[in-house]
Amino acid sequence: MSAPDLDALAADLVGRAAPGEGLEVAVSRSTSTTVRAHGGDVESFTSAESFGVGIRVVVEGRVGFAHAGSFDEDVVADALAEARDNATFAESDPWAGLAEPDGVPSAAIDPWSPALAAVSADRKIALALDLERATRAADPRIRGVRVATYGDSAAEWAIASTTGIRATSRATTAFLSVQALADDGASTHSGYGVDLGRDPDALRPDRVAAEAVREATRLIGAAPVPSARVTVILDARRAATLLGIVAATLCGDAVTRGRSPFADRLGEVVASPLLGLFDDATDERSPGAEAVDGEGLASRRTALLEGGCLRAFLHNSSTARRAGITSTGSAIRGARTLPGVGARALQVVPGDGDLDEVLARVGDGFLVQSMHGLHSGVNPVSGDFSVGADGLLVRGGALAEPVREVTIASTLQRLLTDVVAVGGALEWQPSGTGSVPLAIADVALSGR
Repeated sequence: MSAPDLDALAADLVGRAAPGEGLEVAVSRSTSTTVRAHGGDVESFTSAESFGVGIRVVVEGRVGFAHAGSFDEDVVADALAEARDNATFAESDPWAGLAEPDGVPSAAIDPWSPALAAVSADRKIALALDLERATRAADPRIRGVRVATYGDSAAEWAIASTTGIRATSRATTAFLSVQALADDGASTHSGYGVDLGRDPDALRPDRVAAEAVREATRLIGAAPVPSARVTVILDARRAATLLGIVAATLCGDAVTRGRSPFADRLGEVVASPLLGLFDDATDERSPGAEAVDGEGLASRRTALLEGGCLRAFLHNSSTARRAGITSTGSAIRGARTLPGVGARALQVVPGDGDLDEVLARVGDGFLVQSMHGLHSGVNPVSGDFSVGADGLLVRGGALAEPVREVTIASTLQRLLTDVVAVGGALEWQPSGTGSVPLAIADVALSGR
């Protein structure tokens, strides 16, 4: 079923709305392939097709939701009946309701590659196997590959509602990733490489292998170091992880419930003047690019931090009503879930220089290669931040001794205000974030 057919199905179901009933229908279809290679063989090959219909009913502030995993008429009709029934048991919410058209036009983007459909299973398998082979052969210190993976997906969806929303979207993605293992006789160190694009032709397997090998081998001989206060340097991937945590604290659901350290700081300076951050799903370079959000409103650019000043929070229609403003087009959802709110294509405003130039400007510090315990070590309400890390010391602007089993600690608030360098080499991450290297001063490093 193509996007126009999905649109017709969504519109048909919305046409069944009862008087006084708000009805929203999201319909999706996706195909995906995953190939995992290990030991020179195909460890697994998975090809799947999935369907989803999500139905939201709103009656006098009460919300009912149900979903179906089939387009069969009887199954969909049962889901509609279940959503209506669920609404009768829900408590009334004054902020509940469907998104209303706001007049913002959708961007003319189409992050879809028709070439993906023509890629054979044999080529997908070969990409995974060749990546594993190239990683093993790149350096004699590489003792193995935990897994080499090729994956892709093609997803189309449509949304329609009784408020007049009617929108479609589609996207393709393909990726390669590998985890290399280097053994120094005393311990094993891993390194990770990844690349992504709209289809396999956009992937760079040599770069993926080289990245994984570099990360694994440069940790050989790693050991704890004495505790100190250091300037921490994050490459683009690790900076994206940190900024994704920050973005979650700038979402309307956390902010309107007072569960964000930035909830009452709109318009204040909360970060270094070097740091700019925005969300923009209209940027087709991002893996998160889509013309519309999860409620069918047009995607748009939302500035979060400008010159260190907190300019906006991210909202879907429900959190925006609670805050007394309009949606920022930041609803996120699948057909089987109610709309949430979140960053869809986060992006850092680039500064100057690549990672090596940032290291040179910093002089001495600690380059983080991996962070552990993010879920337990970060408190998104208070902002407390304390996570395990591995990486390398930086001395005189150059990489020095490898380091393992240390802890870096601060708060999200301090991490933002203490940014002292912002790189200019923008890299897109699988999360959809476009990030650059960052340097953050005065971070507590706890070692031996």
